[in-house]
Amino acid sequence: MSSVSTSRWSQPILAGVITALVGYLSSFAVVLSGLQAVGANQAQAASGLLALILTQAVCGVVLSWITRMPITTAWSTPGAALLVGAGGAQFGWNEAVGAFLVSGALIMLTGLIPPLGRLIAAIPEKIAQAMLAGVLLQLCLVPFTALGTIPQFVGPVLVVWLVVLAFAPRWSVPAAMAVALGIAVVSVAMKDDAAGSLTLLPHLEWVVPQFSWEAITGIALPLFIVTMASQNVPGMAVLKSFGYNAPWSASMIATGAGSVAGSFAGGHAINLAAISAALAAGDEAGPDPARRWIAGVSSGVSYILLGLVSGAIVAISAGSPEGLIPAAAGLALLGTLGSSAASAFSDPQQRLSALLTFLIAASGLTVAGLGAAFWALVGGLVVRMLIERRV
Repeated sequence: MSSVSTSRWSQPILAGVITALVGYLSSFAVVLSGLQAVGANQAQAASGLLALILTQAVCGVVLSWITRMPITTAWSTPGAALLVGAGGAQFGWNEAVGAFLVSGALIMLTGLIPPLGRLIAAIPEKIAQAMLAGVLLQLCLVPFTALGTIPQFVGPVLVVWLVVLAFAPRWSVPAAMAVALGIAVVSVAMKDDAAGSLTLLPHLEWVVPQFSWEAITGIALPLFIVTMASQNVPGMAVLKSFGYNAPWSASMIATGAGSVAGSFAGGHAINLAAISAALAAGDEAGPDPARRWIAGVSSGVSYILLGLVSGAIVAISAGSPEGLIPAAAGLALLGTLGSSAASAFSDPQQRLSALLTFLIAASGLTVAGLGAAFWALVGGLVVRMLIERRV
């Protein structure tokens, strides 16, 4: 086989591997924090992480193979951050799983029922981004509050993040996550009986979903909106910027069905990849755009391989110094917080509704069993309709 022919295969395959590594290392801590915040124990969080990995891998491989486009999928990182904000609400893990199922069904329905997609598109972008920024705020403060309580653990993570950010920004968060995991491994190894208590093999734990109005309004609806506005719509835009007109209906049906299937094992939501999508769709995946679909398949296969170590990563994270993994999760979301806030407050005529939405979402407000994300949307939309439209 000639070197040119080898390169035609190796470039997109390597791009897919990098896409999976960056996607996984950049945000697995956010997912774990989110699942545990809404009631998952260690085994259930490990199951949810594995369910997300498997469903997004299958969806990415199938969509890329059928469409011959580099369609990569990922877990909903903003959605996981929203779960952190929903922690402490008056519902349990089974009800949270029921909300995951409802959110996935709504995503699937946007592919089956076009008017539903248009309804989501009608939500002002500034309000949706302000809600996301408010949800992210508390989690993004954790690295700096933890610096005052466990500086010996968080300090090295912050230093590595800053140094790598200066020279290779794309790898800054994965590098920081790797350091956090390294510190966690050392901490666990130093505990006398820690090694014997770790459950390293990945496995799925099936959950019987329960449904409650509080969980649906506090998790399902905000999770659906955040996943659509912050992941699926931008994911489509990224693919289009590289010349790929990915099928909207098929993508939503696939990721929605994957989210429903994964919910029974604790997965919250999967969606089209947004930021990491450029790694598989851009020039790094090879000079021939018609062959970059291979990167989408390679990414999915790589995720499955990463799933084999998901149990070990959850176990190590559980044994790490308290606050270390949430601090790493906060670092992973700083970029998303910055872009969401910039977008939310960019238009002076819509700034009041965005500000109110942001503050309510960040406050942790709970009224009548309904969480802050729900009331943030309500408050922002009311101000938008009653005040800003008159200006």
